[in-house]
Amino acid sequence: MITAYALSEGGPRPPATVAELRTFLQAALEVEHLTIPVYMTGMYTIRPGTNRQAHDTVRSVLLEEMLHLTLAANLLNAVGGTPDVAHPRFVAGYPAPLPFSDPSLPKIPLQHFSPQALDTFMLIERPRSFVPTRPGQTGWTSIGQFYDLIRQALIQLERQQQRDHEEGRAPGRTIFTGSPERQVGPEDFYNSGGEVFPVTDLRSALLAVEVISDQGEGVDDTIWDSDDTVFGEDRQVAHYFRFKEIRVGRRYGRYDLPRTEPSGPLIDVTWDDAYAIHGAAKVRDYPAGSQVRRHAQAFNERYAYLLTLLELAFTGSPLAMRYAVPVMLELRDLSERLYRNPYPDPDLAARGLHAAPTFELVEEYFEAAHTEAAAAIRAHRALTAEESTR
Repeated sequence: MITAYALSEGGPRPPATVAELRTFLQAALEVEHLTIPVYMTGMYTIRPGTNRQAHDTVRSVLLEEMLHLTLAANLLNAVGGTPDVAHPRFVAGYPAPLPFSDPSLPKIPLQHFSPQALDTFMLIERPRSFVPTRPGQTGWTSIGQFYDLIRQALIQLERQQQRDHEEGRAPGRTIFTGSPERQVGPEDFYNSGGEVFPVTDLRSALLAVEVISDQGEGVDDTIWDSDDTVFGEDRQVAHYFRFKEIRVGRRYGRYDLPRTEPSGPLIDVTWDDAYAIHGAAKVRDYPAGSQVRRHAQAFNERYAYLLTLLELAFTGSPLAMRYAVPVMLELRDLSERLYRNPYPDPDLAARGLHAAPTFELVEEYFEAAHTEAAAAIRAHRALTAEESTR
């Protein structure tokens, strides 16, 4: 999160150069990833067989955040940058400040499925129009504002590049100079409530920003995202409103508005059907040599592997994306092994708290992950080549 937090320290302004745009897009990768451990924890702590509607809703948002991460990587690759996601500093230390937002907001913790967790999810996805403004405010207000500055920069920098080319000051007429081979397309991605698409020009770049923003906060101050018009899929409410449906236990109706309560069918939500966790847990809190510590370390190692697969997918080996979903299933199983254990601290265990993943990554995990991922890709390519010669 070093790029996002560094940018957050300055005032909001659109990137003035392509180099600055690349920095903003690396920050976008960090922002999109910030939500993934948070939503993953909320979903995985739901006890199996319970809260099915809530589980599926959180899962749909989690997979769309993976889509957003991929679209941000496509954007960065399109303008000649290099996505950087497989290193310890890419992962926030939780509880984590929410970048590009009012600094007075509470930090984002890892929480089990609960009303408080849904309040946190809604805070992350809060639409720009819901953010209160103060007279004379000059600082950051929302992630939506951050993406709007990226949108402005894409338009301004592309137009400037075209003018410079026409006037003989630049060799090319576009800022979209990245290799098309680095673009992750629908053939490499799983269906997640919105297909990923290559970014190759201004039109596709603006569409990528639109999808990221609209799926989170809704289109034009409505409760709906743009999946029906962009992807031809069923109309559905944006992330903020999906989370509010769970929080209040009722679906939105067809004609409901952003500032009204949902008026549709009831949702059966049982908050007690979740493994309560201590969200601030660290691996060092689990006894050395214990099974709990081994499970916590194994989870972190596989999470590093997931990020490594994503980086390989974003930097020239898109087929690595196909291995990501099975790894997420591994992470689910590893997390359940942790949740079955009372928290090692007797006082916290007496409060009904359980052990949980910590999302602490170190460099050695990534070194091992790169070796494993590279071998998997080589084996896949060798198998494909063998099949093509038959």
